[in-house]
Amino acid sequence: MLPAECCPRKERTLPFPERWPRASKFMLSACAAAVAELVTFPLDLTKTRLQTQGEAAVHRYGAAVGRDAPYRGMLRTAAGIVQEEGLLKLWQGATPAVYRHIVYSGVRMVTYEHLRDSVLGGAEHKSFSLWKSVVGGMTAGAIGQFFASPTDLVKVQMQMEGKRKLEGKPPRFHGVHHAFVKILSEGGIRGLWAGWVPNVQRAALVNMGDLTTYDSVKHFLLLNTPLRDNSVTHSIASGCSGLVAAVLGTPADVVKTRIMNQPRDKQGRGLLYKSSTDCLIKAIQGEGFMSLYKGFLPTWMRMAPWSLVFWLTYEQIRRIGGINSF
Repeated sequence: MLPAECCPRKERTLPFPERWPRASKFMLSACAAAVAELVTFPLDLTKTRLQTQGEAAVHRYGAAVGRDAPYRGMLRTAAGIVQEEGLLKLWQGATPAVYRHIVYSGVRMVTYEHLRDSVLGGAEHKSFSLWKSVVGGMTAGAIGQFFASPTDLVKVQMQMEGKRKLEGKPPRFHGVHHAFVKILSEGGIRGLWAGWVPNVQRAALVNMGDLTTYDSVKHFLLLNTPLRDNSVTHSIASGCSGLVAAVLGTPADVVKTRIMNQPRDKQGRGLLYKSSTDCLIKAIQGEGFMSLYKGFLPTWMRMAPWSLVFWLTYEQIRRIGGINSF
């Protein structure tokens, strides 16, 4: 038998991670993200409710878009959701959130690692320049979020259904599938990508904080301290990445949430904001600069454990799957 004839059979006997490395990394990162999302989702719901309270644009339009509920802090908002809507409502919108992270985390992790190792030359050097890590993180986040934007839109709108019910408004959706169909029928394909610009902007900033910080801190610790590539190093790096991601991403997250949740006309155009820039200006003029950090505490409190759960899970399942550490 010729050697060439043996190659296909030999390739079929290779472990899945070696035959399909990118597909393996996509699935592993999606699994880790799903676990992290379900554990920390109540904080995301609380953050979304906080970010839409006290909108100056809502008060300006008044009855045309409904009245907003009195502003409450993080703990009172979470307690209010449990008392007024029920404990399980803390996970309202979790299904599209998991769908979103399967796409978003899978794409961003595979993209970043490909950019780092193949395009930006990270595999050739032990140290990886910070600016290259920033470019890789922002690019990977933007690409991942663009593909996941429709699921993020459904998640945000479903998270607000409990609030609409308390305000006496009829429900907009009766499940994830109905939400996708309704948005598609009312706004077409473009309607599924409503708010994608601030969404992508936020993802680029968050991943500059998350991916860039985690990768940089982890390799700094490995090169300059006695720490080894283990859970302690992963925990320290993930804690740093969660804080930086929250600081950089919260303003864009506020804009994204408001644009996605605003009412729309029959053509799918927003009634409150014309663009992300318009939303940013109205928020600062009507509520002050710090309105861009509404929901920062639950955002950070969510990002910190999310980052910890995700990175620890991801690193461990990579090791179990026979793939090198991130």
